[in-house]
Amino acid sequence: MAERRIGIVMHGVTGRMGTNQHLVRSILEIRRQGGIALKDGVRLMPDPVLVGRNADKVRALAAKHGIERWSTDLGKALENRDDTVFFDAASTQLRPRLLKQAIRAGKHVYCEKPVSTTLAEAIDLYRAAKRAKVKHGVVQDKLWLPGLLKLARLKERRFFGRILSVRGEFGYWVFEGDAARGQPPAQRPSWNYRAKDGGGIILDMLCHWRYVLDNLFGEVKAVSCLGATHIPYRWDEEGRRYRASADDAAYATFRLAGGAIAHFNSSWTVRVRRDDLLTLQVDGTKGSAVAGLRKCFVQSCEQTPKPVWNPDIPQPIDFYAGWDEVPDEGHDNAFKLQWELFLKHVAGEGPFRWGLLEGAKGVQLAELGLKSWKTRKWIDIPRLKA
Repeated sequence: MAERRIGIVMHGVTGRMGTNQHLVRSILEIRRQGGIALKDGVRLMPDPVLVGRNADKVRALAAKHGIERWSTDLGKALENRDDTVFFDAASTQLRPRLLKQAIRAGKHVYCEKPVSTTLAEAIDLYRAAKRAKVKHGVVQDKLWLPGLLKLARLKERRFFGRILSVRGEFGYWVFEGDAARGQPPAQRPSWNYRAKDGGGIILDMLCHWRYVLDNLFGEVKAVSCLGATHIPYRWDEEGRRYRASADDAAYATFRLAGGAIAHFNSSWTVRVRRDDLLTLQVDGTKGSAVAGLRKCFVQSCEQTPKPVWNPDIPQPIDFYAGWDEVPDEGHDNAFKLQWELFLKHVAGEGPFRWGLLEGAKGVQLAELGLKSWKTRKWIDIPRLKA
């Protein structure tokens, strides 16, 4: 079977997400499965070159996974005309400059979110890619999670009737990293908790909630957001104590097109007692669903119990019993599925609507969420004029 190579400059993949989700479970898995099948029978085969600032880390990562090409010189890597795609999963603050550099080199660009820390930068990136006529994409992985795919299918089948509300609970306890108190090291990078380095859960997670809500439940029309920095001090990767200047929790309400209300609690300071790290409850006139990353449970109007308030007796209703699990229909890694769509798009096969403008919408919501917190007001979300 004929094979077509597609070279990818992968920058910033020595971090946890870059290594696990993008390199190992996406690009290397695509290679293991024999590439991506195109309509003409050709297999599209990714050929990555790993690029990063720390030579020891990049060299070790390449050796561990049998990747021949690696470099610490991004400029030189971008000069190679045989590598047509640039991917970035480094820090948010560096991303606009790196993407601009790749666009100037004529590369198609694909990147993690947020695409930038400000809407102005995000729009500028989109316009630069448009002028250069390069293809572009932004990671919006949650749309391909099995649990959310089940919600999408339920909506397509009109299971919910008219959707009334969406409730999201996201997060877990991120340890402060204080070894003197016997704590394990923090499981997220320290820059996430410093505002000057682009940290903050509002910037991080409202970008996710924008594309989830827009694509599944209705375009976000307005936001009211309250942020908080609940943990004032944390310990960095070298064990040094530092002041946490960025928000570590966000409590946000959204008005959606069509009239539904959504509310998401996002927190790095919450201990999990729910089915998953992310759960979404969707309530409609005909039925409700609760979905996690993989599973989804539904309750129709006919299955809904009729509780009566009586705090003087033990609760007679088992509220978990009246829900049916939505069966699996086969699933794959969410990041890998979007990578496949983007690479096929670059190869000239199929559209890809999750580009830099969609990424800018996420930054817009985060920026206005921060403004809402500062001004203590509801903020309308204007349509972006690209």
